[in-house]
Formats: sequence, C-alpha cells, structure tokens
Amino acid sequence: MSGARRHLGFLLLAEAVLCAAATRFQDVLGQGSTSPVISYRKLQGWSSDQNKWNEKLYPFWKEGDPRWKDCWKGGRVTVKLDTDSPALVGSNVTFVVTLQFPKCQKEDNDGNIVYERNCTQDFPVSQDQQVYVYNWTEWIDNCGWENCTSNHSHNVFPDGRPFPHYPGWRRRNFVYVFHTFGQYYQRTGRSSAMFSVNTANITLGKHVMAVSIYRRGHSSYVPIARASAIYVVTDKIPVSVSMFQKHDRNISDSIFIKDSPITFDVKIHDPSYYLNNSAISYKWNFGDGSGLFVASSPVVSHTYTLQGNFTPNLTVQAIIPVPCKPVTPTAPLPTSAVIAGAASNEDYSTTVESMEDNPDEGCHIYRNGYYRSGISVVEGILEVNIIQMMSIQMTESQAENSLVDFVVTCQGSLPTDVCTVVSDPTCQESKSVVCDPVTITDECLLTIRRAFEEPGTYCINITLGDDTSQALTSALISVNGGSSSGKTEGVFIFLGVLAVLATIGAFVLYKRYKQYKPIERSTGQADNHEGLTAYFSNLKAIFFPSSTEKNPLLKSKPGIV
Repeated sequence: MSGARRHLGFLLLAEAVLCAAATRFQDVLGQGSTSPVISYRKLQGWSSDQNKWNEKLYPFWKEGDPRWKDCWKGGRVTVKLDTDSPALVGSNVTFVVTLQFPKCQKEDNDGNIVYERNCTQDFPVSQDQQVYVYNWTEWIDNCGWENCTSNHSHNVFPDGRPFPHYPGWRRRNFVYVFHTFGQYYQRTGRSSAMFSVNTANITLGKHVMAVSIYRRGHSSYVPIARASAIYVVTDKIPVSVSMFQKHDRNISDSIFIKDSPITFDVKIHDPSYYLNNSAISYKWNFGDGSGLFVASSPVVSHTYTLQGNFTPNLTVQAIIPVPCKPVTPTAPLPTSAVIAGAASNEDYSTTVESMEDNPDEGCHIYRNGYYRSGISVVEGILEVNIIQMMSIQMTESQAENSLVDFVVTCQGSLPTDVCTVVSDPTCQESKSVVCDPVTITDECLLTIRRAFEEPGTYCINITLGDDTSQALTSALISVNGGSSSGKTEGVFIFLGVLAVLATIGAFVLYKRYKQYKPIERSTGQADNHEGLTAYFSNLKAIFFPSSTEKNPLLKSKPGIV
C-alpha cells in the first residue's frame, strides 16, 4: 500500500514538473510588457495568457537569436502597429498591423509573396515569368494541408484551436497573436490585419499591446516579426481645439488680433462613434470677463476687445445612454465614483461619473472633457485701403516700364512689411511678387511704387503685415503703353473721351428724368434718385479728382516704397 502511494506521489510530482516547464502565452508574449496583472476583468473573445503555448508548432526565439536572420527570404520583415488611442472607457480602441516586406517584394491576390516586376535591373528571370518568394498556393494545391500526414495538425493556433474555415481562409498565410492586460487574441490574416477591443473592462491608464507574427512553413510556423504599441484608456472625453482668425498671420503662435472674431473649432476624438447617440454640450469661459457661454455646436466665435493674455477654458459634457443596470467602476479608479442622480464637477483634477435613472428616457452616464490654452491678444492690422493711384511721368530714356504709385492707408497697428502681387485681370495667375520692409513711426500712410513692363489690365493685391497679423486689399488697374509723353497724352485723351461720353450720357439721362415729374415720389424712387446722384459723384471723383494739396491725408507726402 505504501509503495502504491509512493508511486502516485512520483506521478504527481512529475506532472507538476512538466506543467512548470511548459511554455505559456505569457512567456512568449510578455516581452516588454508592464508589470503582471494580478486580477483583471475578462475581455470578450480573449483568453488568459496562462494557457499553454505549442512551441513545437510555433517556435519561440528571443531577441538576438541567429535564426531571425533566416526567417524570411531576401531580407528582414518589419511590422508597424498603429492605434487610434486614446479611447474613452466604454468605446472601442482599434489596432492596425501592417507588414513591410524587403525591397521588390509584395503580396499578390492569392496571398503569395512575389517579386515586383521592373523593380530592379537585376530581375532574376524574364519579365513574362513571375518569381515567387513564397508560393503558398502551390503548397496547398500539392498537399491539401489536411490530407498530408506531416501537416494534419498544421491549421491550428498556438493554443491548439483550429483555424476558422471562412471563405478564403487558406489564402491567409500569417498568424497574428496579440497580448494585453494578461490575455491574448489570435487570428489569421494576410499582410495586414485590423481589430478592435472594447474598453469597458479595461482599467484606466496606459497599457501595452504586443503582437507576434508567424508565417507558414513546411512543417511548422516561422516567427518573422514582433511589435508593440502603447494605448491609453481614459474616463475624460479626448478633446482638441483649433483656433482661426481672418487676419492672423501665424495660426500656430497663439497670438490673435483685438476686435476681430476668433473661431474656436472643437474636435472630439471618437473614432468608434461611441458618442453618436449622446447629447453633447460645450461650456466656454473665454477668460476676459465676458462670463460663461454654453453652446450645442462645436464651432463658436468670440471677439476680444482688450489686449493682453487670456486663458480660454472649455468643458465638454456628453450624456451617454446606457442600459439601466448598476455600473461598477473598474479598479483601480482613484479619480472616479458612481453616484445616483445628475452631478457636475468643475475641478479638473477629479472626474465624477454619474448615472441618472429616468423610467421614460432610460439611463445615462455623464462624461466630461476639458480643454484650456493660453493666448495673447494684440492690436494687429485690421484694414488696408488704396486711397489713390497715380501714373508717374518719365523721360523718354526712362520709358522702358510704366510706373504707378499706390497711396495706401491702414487701420490698427503699424506695418513692418508690404508685399505686392501683380496678377492677370482674373486675379488667378500671378505675374510678379515684390516684398519690401517698411518703417512707419506715425500714421499708417505710405506710397508703393510698382513698375509694369507691358500695357494692359492687371489685378493688384497689396498686403501689409507685422509680426502677428496681415491685411489685404485688391484693385484692378489699366496701364497704357508707349513713350512717357505718349502715355501721358494717351491717358488724358482716354480720360477726355470718357468725360465727353459721361457728359452726353448725363444730359440724356437728365432730359429723360426731367420730362416726367411725379407729384409724389415713392421710397423706392427716392432711393433710385440718390443712387444716380452717387453714381455721378463717383464719376466726378474719378475723372476730376480734387487737388492732392486739399486732401488732409496727403499734407505730408509719405515715403515711396
């Protein structure tokens, strides 16, 4: 009896030794991961990394093992693992794995790895013959995998589970094994794979997703690459804000112009559309004493009327519909709690998750997101106007180009540079760009002289700028050709003809309107008469400009740029 007990003890000890020596998923996939998870909540579709790993079918190589050099023909395969993290708890986080093959190699429609045609001058064979790196189709056709005695158990994962037999499963020649949070997920695929994980049972904070990739071999699978990526699960709505202003010269310097509206565009990072059915509100405090502003739109505008430094603050709140059942926060949750009834918390260091039970509308969870940023508001250049354009008389020796002076004024801060763009009459095709620094110490008034090589009609864009802002004005100008005297005479003849035509037209219109004298004019007719008067006033201003000596803006002639 004692001998039987002793024999049974030896058997149990041997089994324990074998179990301790067996390779587990944690041993293979736990490289570079964070500290082991003692307790965790199960992820749907995932398995514990304490399961046994079939090292005979899926060999495990450590980094530095010389076998890595020969795991792929023609070079080493690299892998890229991307994630759309951060993810709001309860939403899905998605991972995309992409294999990058050595030069001139690609995957064809059947899942085989082939050499690209015309990729290199040293192409191994004639162009009409395809060269395979791995012709897995031929292996399947010749063997059938399940009919080969040496490969009857080849179509299984490292834990022994069989491959799912969906359409085209034989053309998926790579096995991807993912590992995170003390669990693993395995699937077959081609040169890229994508999958998503729901974060409802994942604790808040940073985690590591690791992946190991194997390719088909004749008698086993061969490891070809490994990768890992950090992803973040948070209970705060991921929020970003872009700010735009019309006259802002550099949108990335956080310096804006006073008395000009700033557009705030809020972007919520929600790639899995978890918040699609949620009611979202945006509460703004722009930091200038204007009070709180609550909006239902992610795009708002605000105008700062004072110069200085300000800190806009944004709170985004989402009311998320959920099933009416108790919600238990995942551990550890040092900054979260579940309470009954609606709650709000302005402290950015803590987050309160509340559930509201409404028999008519169901239950909801409140999630908040926060954003704050410092900005500076300066005076800036607000407006630019061309108040006069003058042709410059030149001698015959200087008559190669036509010169035109543009008298420009602006509002706001004083400019430090001026740029002129000369384009075709449609303002679409640029012909020349000239930029010059300017020094203005008093009022914003300067003369810009530009040369035109050929006669014609041009679109002129004049931009005044300083370190933080810029403003633009445009005009159409007609430049005549010929010598200087000819140009001058041509301009005056042209203006004279226009003056005669304007006089005749004015006389005809006067006779026409004089013959009909209504007893009482309507409001519309009064407007028409005032518009006509303004029209003739504009004609007078164009063809008979007043002397520049009478214009108070030009009493001190500005410097010419």
